[in-house]
Parts: sequence; C-alpha cells; structure tokens
Amino acid sequence: MADRILIYISAAADLLAEREALGQLISQMPTSLGWRVEQTPLDDREPNLDAVATADIHLLLLGSDVRAPVGLEWRVARRAGRSPSLFLKQEGLRTQAGDAFARELARHSEWRRFKTLHELRRQVAEVLVSHMAGSAERYALLPEEIERLRAWRRAVAAAKVVAAESDSGGAGASGVILSAERFTPSQGRLIGS
Repeated sequence: MADRILIYISAAADLLAEREALGQLISQMPTSLGWRVEQTPLDDREPNLDAVATADIHLLLLGSDVRAPVGLEWRVARRAGRSPSLFLKQEGLRTQAGDAFARELARHSEWRRFKTLHELRRQVAEVLVSHMAGSAERYALLPEEIERLRAWRRAVAAAKVVAAESDSGGAGASGVILSAERFTPSQGRLIGS
C-alpha cells in the first residue's frame, strides 16, 4: 500500500500563476493520502530527475516558450516509460521553439488546452481523481473517499472564480503535504486547521 503520491509539475517561470493554482488545488484535495509535489526549479538548481522518472503523476505545462529544464524533464520521463499529462496554454503568442516543442510532444500524447486558471484546475482535478480512483487498491482508498474525491472534482469544475496569484502564495513551489489520518509526526505535534 502506498501512502503518498509523488506528483511532478514541469512548468517554466512564465507559468507562475498556474504553478501556484495547481499547488493550491493539490493541497485542497479531500484525501487521507500524503502528497510529495516536485516542480521544475525556477533558479539554477538542477531538477530532481529521480522524481521525474518515478512520479505517479507528471503534469507538463507549456506557455509561451519552452525553457530549460522542461525539455530535459520530458526526455527523462519518456526514457523511464512515463507519459506526462500535457497542458497547453492558449493565450498569447508562442515562440518558434515553443511551437516546435508543442508539435514534438503532440506526436506522443494529446495536449489538453486551457485559457484560464479555472480550465486548468478543472482538467488537472480530472487527471488527479482518475489516477486515484484507478489506483484505489494500491492506495487503500475506501469507496467513501473515492466518492468524496469525485464530489470535490465536480465542485472544482463548478467553481467560477480562482484566487489570483497575489491573493495567497507559497503553493507554487515543491513541497510535501501529509494527512493526519495516515501520518503521525515523529517529533513535534500536529496543528489543527
């Protein structure tokens, strides 16, 4: 039984609002599972290629341009036999390199297109819940928890407003989210919400 899901988000710095929205989305999921979220570094640090190769869910977002190391993350995932879920932002112009990258990846998988943060959140919620429901035995998810996840997915789809990046911050970076239902801290204490 797995207690955590490793999710990798490949996205360049031009998609800061999208990274933040996805970090918030993941933290709001009504599940007892823990999450380890890794993301493309925004500075000169090397990407966590082990996480790329072993991610349970890999989301790759493309905005106006492909930037290092997103292309490397794609190649490492493919060499590891993984197929990242692809999300293509439809607003604005794309560079020639961005267009070429989008065409190359389209040969391997279909792009999910989005214009707004709401559309992106709705589509990613579908990917997350589908993965979890399809792996319910692996994660020891009870039918009630799967139904809560499906209800949450419907609520995400029905929501019309997504908080702006400036409204709250801090979810656009890598991190770990643990549930008190499955994890007991070895030191310190849990703080209630």
